[in-house]
Amino acid sequence: MKLFLYFIGKPKDPHTNSVAADFCQRAARYAPCEMREIRPARADLFAKHPAARKIFLDPAGKPMDSAAFAKFLGRAEIEARDLVFLVGGHDGLPPGFAARADLLLSLSPMTFPHELARAMLAEQIYRAFATLRGHPYPR
Repeated sequence: MKLFLYFIGKPKDPHTNSVAADFCQRAARYAPCEMREIRPARADLFAKHPAARKIFLDPAGKPMDSAAFAKFLGRAEIEARDLVFLVGGHDGLPPGFAARADLLLSLSPMTFPHELARAMLAEQIYRAFATLRGHPYPR
């Protein structure tokens, strides 16, 4: 299983970027984890990752607590299926993307800057792996 954490929009805040990169690096201890900016007009996630499960962040998506997210990640590990996460830009997801997602995921009913959402998602991915491995981090 590989994890791809894509985001739309230039990463501007170096502090938030370093938090997201740190958690992505920690998660990479458990599974390869790649984080990068994409431009929807140039990158076709659906063609690049045809068999991967596409999870796109959206405020209207399914709310999931940390325990449920860990179970979700654990199932993906058992299935050995790649996961593609996408954090939209300032205007959210590009038109048509939400309808093509395997799962729309909401981090919170509140709205967050896309950079902060990316850091929060990376932390939850690491937390899920730590939970699944019995690591003391989640306590």
